[in-house]
Formats: sequence, C-alpha cells, structure tokens
Amino acid sequence: MHMLTINCKGKLIDLSIPKVMGILNLTPDSFYDGGKNSDEKKVLQQVEKMLSEGAAFIDLGGYSSRPGAEHITDNEEENRVLPALEAILKHFPETLISIDTFRSGLAAKAIDLGACMINDISAGNFDKDMFRTVASRQVPYVAMHMPGTPGTMQKMTHYDDLVTDLVYFFSKKISELRELHINDIIIDVGFGFGKTLEQNYTLLRKLEVFHMLEVPILTGISRKSMVYKIIGADPEQALNGTTVANTLALLKGSNILRVHDVKEAVEAVKITRAYV
Repeated sequence: MHMLTINCKGKLIDLSIPKVMGILNLTPDSFYDGGKNSDEKKVLQQVEKMLSEGAAFIDLGGYSSRPGAEHITDNEEENRVLPALEAILKHFPETLISIDTFRSGLAAKAIDLGACMINDISAGNFDKDMFRTVASRQVPYVAMHMPGTPGTMQKMTHYDDLVTDLVYFFSKKISELRELHINDIIIDVGFGFGKTLEQNYTLLRKLEVFHMLEVPILTGISRKSMVYKIIGADPEQALNGTTVANTLALLKGSNILRVHDVKEAVEAVKITRAYV
C-alpha cells in the first residue's frame, strides 16, 4: 500500500488508521453551528471537548462556504481565525490545527503562529499564491474539488463523467503541488460543492477509485444536505444519518473524516476497523 503518513510539525501521523478532524466554525452564519463559537471561552471549551473525544485535528474556519454565504474581507477572516488559533495553542499546545481557508495571506500567518495544515476549498483556484505559500512552509495541504465559487457552484453540476473529471482535476493539482515539492497532499472530493444529490452518492459509492492517486482522502459529509435531505430532516437532526454516511466513506477507504461530532465519528472508525 502507498504511504499514508503525513508530517505535522515534525509529528508523523499514520492515516492508514483513519483519523477524525473536528470542525470549529468561527463564522456567525455556518449552516449548522454558526455563531456557537463566538468567544474565546466557548472556543476553548469546544476544542477541549473534541480533543477529549479523540479528534486528531481541529479545523478552524472563519469563512462560511455554504451556498449563498456572505463574502467577507481578508481582514475579517483573519480577525476571526488568528486570535482563536493563538488561544487554542496557548491552552492546548500539542493540538494539530488545520486552517480552512483559500487565502494565502491567512494561511501564511496561521502557519507562522503554529497551525500545521491548510484545508483549501478552492484547491488553489482562488489565490494564485496559495501553492507557493504552502510549499515555502512545508505543511500538509488539503485540495478540495469545487466548480466555480460558493455562490455559483450549485449551477455548475454538469460533468462529462463525474468520477473521471474529478480524477483528472486532482491529477493535475497533485502534479502542480509535487513540482513545488509539497509532499503531504490530501484530497477532498467536495461533497455538496457543485454536486447534485445523486452525484454526491455516486462519489461516495466510488470513493475508492480515488486511491489510484496515491494520496489520503478526506471526507466532509457531516450534517450536509446530502444526508438530511435523504432522511427528510434538517442539519440538527442529521447526526445519525451522518454516522451512517461516514461509515460508508470509511468502508470505501476514507482516511480523514471531517465532522462536527467527534465522538460518534471516532466510534464509527473503531467499529469499521473491527469489521474490516
């Protein structure tokens, strides 16, 4: 099997045993937990909870990418993310923090403050300096597939062949990143980003195809519409459905689950590993 270790701040993380990434939204308008983590105390409580439940990574995001979300300035995004990052590392210095941003300026500042991974919904498409920034700092990089922008993506669901198109997209990105000597590349097929409900399930069913790219796969399905629409619920009622979908992703070889609910995802990993 190809190498599935990534280097986070000198610590080798083995992703052949799937890991859980806890989501910490610092946005007032995220689709599920917007506004919940509005002050330092709440942020630290949530991080402590996720770490105690077994999160390997915490993913900090200050820009809501839900369909139709408000566009915010670089400054505003930095003001949401950087103070939270500093507070977390002051209280929990060992935490492996991923920064969910497509802006190279924030990526650079966050890594310099101690973040260890960049999670970019645009795979470098929104900021031409992103790849160079990641290369200069040698951190793991998550490249996600999204056609267009959060504002336009749901009008861009036409593919010649969904899986082939995405494999081609990632092959191209991986070779660009490798040319810059970025070693730790993770891909995310972008569930819910420019995909119809049917397309999301096609990707879930064929997720193992992406192992041909020989990089770890991150899956973000947590409480998304592909879960709650199927069960006729809303994001609040979508935890059980999320666990089912995460289990399917694990059976298809997903290496990182990006979730709102860490405990349940960690349990899904344990049970899936006992089963396979």
